[in-house]
Amino acid sequence: MMAHDNANNAGAKSMENDVENAIHFETIQGLARQIQSGRLSPVALAERMLARIEAHDGRLKSYATVMAESALAEARAAAAEIADGKYRGPLHGIPIAVKDLCFTKGVRTMGGLAVLADHVPDFDATVVVRLRAAGAVLLGKLNLTEGAMAGYNPKFDVPENPWKESHWAGASSSGSGAATAAGLAFATLGSDTGGSIRHPAAACGTVGLKPTWGRVSRHGVLDLAQSLDHVGPLTRCSADAGIVLAAMAGADGDDPTTLLDPVPDMLAGLEAGVQGLRIGWDLRYATDGLAADHAAAMAAGVEVLAGLGAEIIPVSMPDRLAEYLPAWSVLCTAEAAHAHRDTYPSRGGEYGHWFGEWLARGRAFTAMDYAQANNLRAACNGALRRTMVDIDLLACPSTANAAHAVTAEISYGPIPERDPWLTRFTVPMDFAGLPTISLPCGLSEGGLPLSLQLVGHALAEPLLVQAGAAFEGATEWHDLHPPGWD
Repeated sequence: MMAHDNANNAGAKSMENDVENAIHFETIQGLARQIQSGRLSPVALAERMLARIEAHDGRLKSYATVMAESALAEARAAAAEIADGKYRGPLHGIPIAVKDLCFTKGVRTMGGLAVLADHVPDFDATVVVRLRAAGAVLLGKLNLTEGAMAGYNPKFDVPENPWKESHWAGASSSGSGAATAAGLAFATLGSDTGGSIRHPAAACGTVGLKPTWGRVSRHGVLDLAQSLDHVGPLTRCSADAGIVLAAMAGADGDDPTTLLDPVPDMLAGLEAGVQGLRIGWDLRYATDGLAADHAAAMAAGVEVLAGLGAEIIPVSMPDRLAEYLPAWSVLCTAEAAHAHRDTYPSRGGEYGHWFGEWLARGRAFTAMDYAQANNLRAACNGALRRTMVDIDLLACPSTANAAHAVTAEISYGPIPERDPWLTRFTVPMDFAGLPTISLPCGLSEGGLPLSLQLVGHALAEPLLVQAGAAFEGATEWHDLHPPGWD
């Protein structure tokens, strides 16, 4: 299915040849075969990645904390276990990184917040526990916006988009998108409250898999808005996203909101393709208001799926969608204000302009405001269910724009006035907690990534991985890498 994987089947290669062929852009599947067979050492791979971070992240600014010592210890342990015949699976010995919202025992977890600059948890987040149990090697913690909203604290770095300097890297999970795209980790974790798995995946040209709300535990993950927050992977292909999701998904007694449904084999349908799948497409919703090159890439992506045997079904998104979208900011600001009640406003001077203003707005809303917004959310969810009732997947863009130029004012605040309609491709899916996958599907006229989003019904992550893999088998967009990072 994957070009990288086909190359790996061609015979044994030395570590030196792998490095020459940019192993830092390999897939997890391709690396896993080499590690399991003994052709690739987890220690050598971790050393290679740590050296790459040292050489390049000063420019990229994707890492908040590099965990070199513990990463090498984990790599050595993985090598010893594999040599002893105790291979844990495709993540064993694979270097990854997590968004700095995820608690790591004995290692600071700051969430982009100056007020948490000295916060050192005494336990690991459930997602970290599970990824380590799968044998993954944790390289470090990734930079993000303050509190996982859209603006940065001035005491923290703003990650660069590896495709173009001083351009948007996707807001909240920007460090995750940048590190994955530039080859500074083989998979990363992001979080998505209003789009921040899909935004960095789209802006940086990676795959992003937002799971069903409750599929992945949020225990030990700093909250932005509890009823909207999702945690999921950013990778270089759909199969890799499925591998990471499978390792960390499932019920968790420490998070009562997790779903009790068993975790399926996320790769079970990897070769099944999209023949016969009913994919919904609202042409007006998906293309109106987009730049011409962006709209054309979306239409072309849907044509690829049709050419693979999918049935493209005309659908209509909710008529009142524009009315529903503003409810998101009421819900998110109010829930964020609750999450930060211990430090805001009592330590308000330590917050940046952007997020401080966000929290102030949340504290100003009344219970009636929140109730009205929650009712609008419920109405949106019901209308979206009607849109999707006769389809397997819905296709639309991952974002309303390709990556745009950013300035210090945009990055640090104050909050700019933005049209809620720009969130039409992300917020409805967070309202409903539906799973999505974002797939590279082209480049803009300026050479920046464009991204097609597929939306599934609840717990449809295996189908999303299946459809994503089929799309990748017919295209080469996921194999592109940002120039200058070889």
